[in-house]
Amino acid sequence: MTGQPNILFVMADQMSALATPVYGHPIVHAPNMSALAEGGVVFRNAYCNSPLCGPSRLSMMSGRLPSAIGAYDNAVEFPASIPTFAHYLRLLGYRTCLSGKMHFAGPDQLHGYEERLTTDIYPSDFSWTPNWSEPGATLGFQADFTKVVETAPCERSLQIDYDDDVEFQAIRWIYDRARDESKQPFMLTVSFTSPHDPYDAQPEFWNLYEEDRIDLPSVGRQPDNELDPHTRRILSHYSIDKVELSASQIRRARHGYYSSISYIDAKLGALRRALERSGQLDDTIIVFASDHGDMMGERGLWYKKCFFEWALRVPLIMSGPGLSRHDVHAPVSLLDLLPTFVEIAGGTDADILQKDGESLWSAASGNQMMLRTVAAEYLAEGVLEPVFMLRDARYKCLFSEGDPAVLFNLLHDPAELTNLAHSGDFSAATLATFEAEAAGRWHADAIKAAVIADQNNRRLVRDAYTHGRRPAWDYQPITDASQQWVRAGAADVEAKAHLPVRSAGSGRIRLKAS
Repeated sequence: MTGQPNILFVMADQMSALATPVYGHPIVHAPNMSALAEGGVVFRNAYCNSPLCGPSRLSMMSGRLPSAIGAYDNAVEFPASIPTFAHYLRLLGYRTCLSGKMHFAGPDQLHGYEERLTTDIYPSDFSWTPNWSEPGATLGFQADFTKVVETAPCERSLQIDYDDDVEFQAIRWIYDRARDESKQPFMLTVSFTSPHDPYDAQPEFWNLYEEDRIDLPSVGRQPDNELDPHTRRILSHYSIDKVELSASQIRRARHGYYSSISYIDAKLGALRRALERSGQLDDTIIVFASDHGDMMGERGLWYKKCFFEWALRVPLIMSGPGLSRHDVHAPVSLLDLLPTFVEIAGGTDADILQKDGESLWSAASGNQMMLRTVAAEYLAEGVLEPVFMLRDARYKCLFSEGDPAVLFNLLHDPAELTNLAHSGDFSAATLATFEAEAAGRWHADAIKAAVIADQNNRRLVRDAYTHGRRPAWDYQPITDASQQWVRAGAADVEAKAHLPVRSAGSGRIRLKAS
């Protein structure tokens, strides 16, 4: 690959890799995702670094683990001083733009993006701050799984309205870049909120599936005496332990989730067509990913906030110039995207001040990837201690202060049914290796103290803003109507708006002088 290709980064929200056909799901319809994979690179073992929207996204954008940047929960302020991949790409000459969700809380709503086409779907203040100082404290609403049992087809919803706007604005921006005389390379992030719950979908996507053919979870609810402590906490957090869903309710929720994946897949196809029809596809690397997954009833769990594969593994697909069809099986994580984007743009590791990931571009280009351990953290509501995860080529290990460790051999036990943590000498040696690495990476007591101090600060600020005028941090997309449509110099404006671009005055009839 020569020059600086454009980068289109498409994000879904809460899309588990295991619920997509690219990763082996036999029912879900996602032809555009499959087509992207058929011509590109599939990272078979890609993980988020926190199974929660905000921390995962801030970690991904900064290339740092959540605890390293204070990205503890969905209401944490993302400091404007932390470099993101958007900052690095701007320094490398790219025009950067965001359309859609990124979960920025605080007054900086750009974080390196030169343009932002939509506001966020969620609040940018501190209203969702957890409280580890008070066991049992909620976020002002009770976490439950009402959305699971209310799943149904619909014509419109809040999420559909949002995602349709995200798509429209992004496609218009893609065409604008094709007409841009500067020919500056661009990095466009298009971030949708679906298939995040509620799992409502329009009839044309709902009707792709017959409900009696929807699969039930491959692993059911485990006996209480076999549950690890974190699973017990999450079951209680969502009140799942108080209700038993019927098979039809589970099928209906999965029906809605699969339909929402198909809806996002259609938008991926629309974005790719816009690149193709505007003549930019051959110069654009397309990256598709999600911030985390969804348990979808597996093991009796729903949503996220846990470290099982359905919640933690995400799709990660790359396609474009310089890439050919192959799979990468080594574990990778969303932390790797920042150095990958920097390398695609022509930069090197020397350009990056701090990072916890490694560039995937060499592996995407067909080179052998060095095996390493990837990490994830959970530091938000539903727990009162940090929870950590390490994953290498074979094993996954979970740690939390006061909890017995959990160890799975994912090669032999992909369903994560057998905890090997205390089952013999071989597992003891493996566990000791993981424990030593965890001790080197994390100081749980210090992280917990930092989480509580930050929560207390944010709750005080939040409560202060209930008195007097509340600050306006939500991003306000502003359109300058003076630069739209036909204004001064109408002929020139119309020529530049045409694609292919016409020179001003082309096609005019010249009148003979009398």
